[in-house]
Amino acid sequence: MRVMFVTPDRAERAVKYGVRKDGLGDVAAARVSRYELQHMCDWPANDSVGWRDPGFVHDGVMTNLKSGVRYYYKVGSDDGGWSETHSFVSRNGDSDEAVAFMFGDMGTTTPYATFLRVQDESVATMKWILRDIEALGDKPAFVSHIGDISYARGYSWLWDHFFNQIEPVATRLPYHVCIGNHEYDWPSQPWKPEWASSIYGKDGGGECGVPYSVRFNMPGNSSESTGTSAPATRNLYYSFDMGSVHFVYISTETNFVTGSKQHEFIKRDLEGVNRTKTPFVVVSGHRPMYTTSNEGRDAEMRRQMMEHLEPLFVNNKVTLALWGHVHRYERFCPLSNFTCGSRGPVHVVIGMAGQDWQPIWQPRADHPTDPIFPQPLRSMYRGGEFGYTRLVASKEKLTLSYVGNHDGQVHDSVTILASGEVLGGEAGGDGVNALGNGIKAAVNDSDGYGVAGFGGKRPSQKIVGFQ
Repeated sequence: MRVMFVTPDRAERAVKYGVRKDGLGDVAAARVSRYELQHMCDWPANDSVGWRDPGFVHDGVMTNLKSGVRYYYKVGSDDGGWSETHSFVSRNGDSDEAVAFMFGDMGTTTPYATFLRVQDESVATMKWILRDIEALGDKPAFVSHIGDISYARGYSWLWDHFFNQIEPVATRLPYHVCIGNHEYDWPSQPWKPEWASSIYGKDGGGECGVPYSVRFNMPGNSSESTGTSAPATRNLYYSFDMGSVHFVYISTETNFVTGSKQHEFIKRDLEGVNRTKTPFVVVSGHRPMYTTSNEGRDAEMRRQMMEHLEPLFVNNKVTLALWGHVHRYERFCPLSNFTCGSRGPVHVVIGMAGQDWQPIWQPRADHPTDPIFPQPLRSMYRGGEFGYTRLVASKEKLTLSYVGNHDGQVHDSVTILASGEVLGGEAGGDGVNALGNGIKAAVNDSDGYGVAGFGGKRPSQKIVGFQ
């Protein structure tokens, strides 16, 4: 399990950990890194209006962990002081079960007005996920945040607010991420084909992926040069197994077309999945391949994704494709080239965790200005409520449930059997009771792989962890 934390200096720090709160006998040294003003690529990140010193990011890895055991840990040093003690449950490599809390586009909020509109609803998302974690007890799980993470967009102190806000969750569970347009996009980004000239703009506020790359450390070693003095962009694409599920994360902001390093990774990874061990495959990325939102600017992006990525998904029988970017929830039938059928993954847009700006649904072609928004047959459920999704899988089935922030209850769910058959999709659920009686029974000995921890603002010492 990897733990990352921020301090005001580069003095040596460590992680102390053990299976007893009063017996933290193991020690992992933490390496340190940081980024500078000159690493930012555009305004406001490279200007005094947006820049604040980010402090020093420390990164320690706890090793030789027993399977499915609660560990206690703290970070710091004898000279600089130690954090309070936190705990997590190590992943269980012998279990077939998996639990994850999955969403995109959450952001953060501030107790004051600032240069950017913040995401007040992000507080409720964290509140309900924390409720669900408490209901799990000593069962491992992880969080999956698929792009548009802090919405700092060049105003660096918003990263500190974000990490402070997720700390109660991220100190307990691995916190996985993939890159979105608001972490990365800038006018001179190195891969910008002609078809993407109006898609990849200035959404990253000049950060060009640098804070994202330094503050997180995902599995694998994917990276792309920024073409500037800035550090390479990392955490772009990777995969791991948890229980009966093989999880794959991809980048929609860097080269994904046929022949690219990323395309070769996705092809090789999907073709190499052991479907006896992991009968379910879940792919997550930021911009969606399918949506019925009236999101015209990304139309060519979706066409390119269908041309270069969809054949890999269909031919390798991907179970579920999860996307953010559109700030609503929408679940589709199993899709291949806009056609419902037994081939193709179930696509679900889950970008409803906090950001509130969103265009209308697609209107009727013959009534483009009227508030009439027919729902195509391929769109099985769509809603405007904020919330998150909860994934629970065993060797026999995988269930994805959509939990609404306004009441903490399940408003949509879909179950996919190991055979590929898709069942139901009825809305409903009992919130806390459903979680306590359903998930607790479903996740005995599940294994959690990813990122556990917390991060935060200086000068106080904060932590973020990754498994």
